[in-house]
Amino acid sequence: MANRKQQITQNICYTELVYGRINKKLSTDFDRQEIESFLLEVLQETDENDYLKKGKNFYISNVKHNVRITINSYTFRVITVDRLDKLKVCL
Repeated sequence: MANRKQQITQNICYTELVYGRINKKLSTDFDRQEIESFLLEVLQETDENDYLKKGKNFYISNVKHNVRITINSYTFRVITVDRLDKLKVCL
């Protein structure tokens, strides 16, 4: 894929349930617009080298914001967002 970052930022989409999942995982109370703005900011600030495609998903890790965004590589639908520090504890 020539430019994953650009393709993802242009085609990203959300399901109704993912907003609640993101707020729960990040321990926030953002509305839909705040979540979409936050994720777009993270995606734009993240270096393309931190866009990892593994299987059917993209994993975008951003240390500054301490998050990893999981996006389906076929539909560009956001699956979830995790805190990086919580991922390290689980490993």
